[in-house]
Amino acid sequence: MTHGPAEPIVRGRRPLAAHLAVHAFVLVPFAALAVAAPIAWGWGLNWSDLLLAGLFYVVSGLGISIGYHRHFTHRSFRAKRGLRIALAVAGGLALQGPVINWVADHRRHHAYSDREGDPHSPWRFGTSPVAVARGFWHAHMGWLFERDLTNAERFAPDLLEDRDIRRIDRLFPLWTTISLVVPSALGGLLSWSWWGALTGFFWAGLVRASFLHHVTWSVNSICHMIGERPFKSRDKAANFWPLAIVSFGESWHNSHHADPTCARHGVLRGQLDISARVIWFFEKVGWAWKVRWPTRRRLARLSA
Repeated sequence: MTHGPAEPIVRGRRPLAAHLAVHAFVLVPFAALAVAAPIAWGWGLNWSDLLLAGLFYVVSGLGISIGYHRHFTHRSFRAKRGLRIALAVAGGLALQGPVINWVADHRRHHAYSDREGDPHSPWRFGTSPVAVARGFWHAHMGWLFERDLTNAERFAPDLLEDRDIRRIDRLFPLWTTISLVVPSALGGLLSWSWWGALTGFFWAGLVRASFLHHVTWSVNSICHMIGERPFKSRDKAANFWPLAIVSFGESWHNSHHADPTCARHGVLRGQLDISARVIWFFEKVGWAWKVRWPTRRRLARLSA
């Protein structure tokens, strides 16, 4: 849902405090991820850290894939109010920004995919080796450091009109705090030690968030550069199978760009799509309905 083409693509610039916060959200977890391997090699990683990191990775990752992306951005299914709120909160735990901004950026990406106006196309600078390297950096994380804000009134007016979602959007600092503090508290309780609290914060908080960041960003970068393209789309989106499990099915990107509103991205035989299976469960228990599943007619139209 968008307003007319007269509405500007961007509107305003991110305030300096918020801009610095974006740098912190990107760079601090990244620094934790960078030192994770040497720490894990000798000390500082135990079963409770792995358990908590896995739990928060699944909750926040599905919050992005099913919530921010398939439900709020593309409306591939309808959801009951409770599920809708839960998905928005779960997405907020991923530390990828408030839901309305995320959706506005992603709808803009689809509207201008790999063309002028796309906020994170890897082909922005051309096709020479240097341009491709610059484009990869830009698509993967460089675009996050730009201060121009995507115009939510143009790209996400439906969410701006939703009182529940506006409230959850404003509470993003709370979801960030919960995403980092709760793993630390649980780590401390499970080990009954301050050291357990510290390692819980490090592994299930910072490292988990950064790893999920890079998985999500890899869909923006890698999945617009290399992979298979079985369906016709007007951009360079590709299916990249190595990311399928850790992205919960998001890396079947060519299929998604060919049919953005479809609830299942892995539509071909053998393409594992965990998010689609969870949506199927939501449908079976009555929490979701009007799910846009792939059909023979839809797939035939994509191949035409």
